[in-house]
Amino acid sequence: MITTIAAKELRAQFCAPMAWIILAVLELVLAWFFLNQIDAFLAVQTQLASYANPPGVTELIVAPLFGNAAMILLMAVPLLSMRLIAGERRAKTLTLLLGAPVSITEIVLGKFVGLMVFLILFIGLATLMSLSLYAGATLDLGLLASNVIGLVLLAASFAALGLFISSLTAHPIIAGIGSLGAFLGLWIVNLSAHEPDSWLHILSLLKHFESFNRGVIASADVAFFVLFTAAFLVLAVRRLDADRLQG
Repeated sequence: MITTIAAKELRAQFCAPMAWIILAVLELVLAWFFLNQIDAFLAVQTQLASYANPPGVTELIVAPLFGNAAMILLMAVPLLSMRLIAGERRAKTLTLLLGAPVSITEIVLGKFVGLMVFLILFIGLATLMSLSLYAGATLDLGLLASNVIGLVLLAASFAALGLFISSLTAHPIIAGIGSLGAFLGLWIVNLSAHEPDSWLHILSLLKHFESFNRGVIASADVAFFVLFTAAFLVLAVRRLDADRLQG
């Protein structure tokens, strides 16, 4: 049933022009960053040749590309997640969905998986951009894989938080603004921490992604993303369960 709900979400997204417009804009922005990083690398390539162990295209092009992709997702996920539950509630179809022979957990996971497939498509296109560098350079596949894994975990955290906030209201615009405010709030908390070892850094999703961006897959960062995602999915389930109990 989860796959059925996820497929329904994907059909709803791609049958409307908004999803295609968002995906096209995201890829255009990402391509612009990608080409700028290539130009910057070519500008310093002769200087790098004099170094004993110069950084390669993966460090100077791919890693910054995925860093920019993380910021793009921070802005885009609120637009993609705001209608997941709020749209159902506004269209008066949430009651029918809650009354269907399907568990609330399956409803939440189905919508989450549907959004994640869309986000993984974006990440996949970013990965293909990076792999295109194979035509004229050597890539550090370990660093590339670390960035892909980190970005998928970050996207899952964004999606879970956006889904939960969408479950709190019947107005998609309010859900979108709330999600964006929450994402930016977590990021600002990280920026406001002046000490490198400050506990405030723990709250920043982007701070945990930085380790993956450097090629370090730390178990603590993986655990944070998994627990963060699971926590907000559980909260979304409990919110919809309260709606079902109220009839």
